[in-house]
Amino acid sequence: MPTPSKNLGKLPPYLFAEIDRKIDEAKKQGVDIISLGVGDPDLPTPKPIVDELLTAAADPSTHNYPPYHGTQEFRETACKWMKDRFGVEVDANTEALSLIGSKEGLAHTIVAYIEPGDVVLCPSPGYPVYNNYTLLMGGEVYTFPLLADNDFLPDLTTIPDDIAKRAKLLFLNYPNNPTGAIAPESFIQEAVAFCKKHDILLCHDNAYSEMTFDGYRAPSFLSVPGAKEVCVEYFSLSKMYNMTGWRVGFAVGNATGIKTLGTVKNNTDSGVFKAIQRASVSGLLRSDELTKDLNKIYGARRDLFVAGLKKLGWNFSPSAATFYLWIPVPTGMTSVDFVNLMLEKCGVVVPPGTGYGPEGEGFFRVALTVSEKRLQEVLDRMEKNGVTFSALAKQPANAG
Repeated sequence: MPTPSKNLGKLPPYLFAEIDRKIDEAKKQGVDIISLGVGDPDLPTPKPIVDELLTAAADPSTHNYPPYHGTQEFRETACKWMKDRFGVEVDANTEALSLIGSKEGLAHTIVAYIEPGDVVLCPSPGYPVYNNYTLLMGGEVYTFPLLADNDFLPDLTTIPDDIAKRAKLLFLNYPNNPTGAIAPESFIQEAVAFCKKHDILLCHDNAYSEMTFDGYRAPSFLSVPGAKEVCVEYFSLSKMYNMTGWRVGFAVGNATGIKTLGTVKNNTDSGVFKAIQRASVSGLLRSDELTKDLNKIYGARRDLFVAGLKKLGWNFSPSAATFYLWIPVPTGMTSVDFVNLMLEKCGVVVPPGTGYGPEGEGFFRVALTVSEKRLQEVLDRMEKNGVTFSALAKQPANAG
């Protein structure tokens, strides 16, 4: 067999594949595993979207190749949604592109721009695709830390000028995975100004824009004046409407960035099944109605789990967005130590913070993707088996 690419050897084990492996091993031993690892909603896709898919799939006109950049109806509806939701004007013909999920669009943007030696600015902790695809393309990753002391926002002023001059892409993600952090408009303005100054494409992964609580509404980076000059924003219907398996999303923003990404896609994939695009239109047209009910469920889960953890000695503030909790491990333990303890003593799978980058050390992530009953069972197992902050910590932790 031929030798695989050297760049492939640079990749760390993909976090979620490793989680799946651990789950399989435990199940073989008869353990009733509760996985809070992967952000894959347990709730079904809303019925109006499913009904539209059934109708569309029965229409023979949806069975042929879709337009590479997405159907006109889908792109126009995505642009209408951007206008209605954020007040952002986007041209459906030059500033919008359908995606096979936002993950694909993020990866292909790196393919479109990065050659060996080019720099990509990536958050740590952060979604692994930013880092890993840069390595696959032979690029150089420069990581900037997201720290609790700064509300998990980067300090862009700490990026050296020589690095910024060589950088082509800056990846940001707010509401944030894994921390759940949100970005104020002042920071968005700062990020846009930074990218203008250094001629960098700002890639904003906005997959969790609609998963918010406590009256908070996440912004679009494109709502900041001048942002479209340097920014492409990626949206995913996966988390909006529990459509992870459908693989559909869209990118909007800077026309050159969209065209460049589209060129890679034209030579790589054949677009999203037209019936799925038609069903997605039905979701975007009733977005507030659909996400309101989903967010009530996720919000109740968040409140239950946070209250339970506080009884077990944890002291941290939950986020106002995403269905993730970014939780400090007991003082004196590493992230991996705690995650292994959760699996061995409680039969519960959670990812270590280090799976999202070195600055994730000291935290673990919980995905609220099981029922309240199962979340309560997790808390009960932790209490029963002594996996509590007060029992494990050597000293009080500062959750930030």
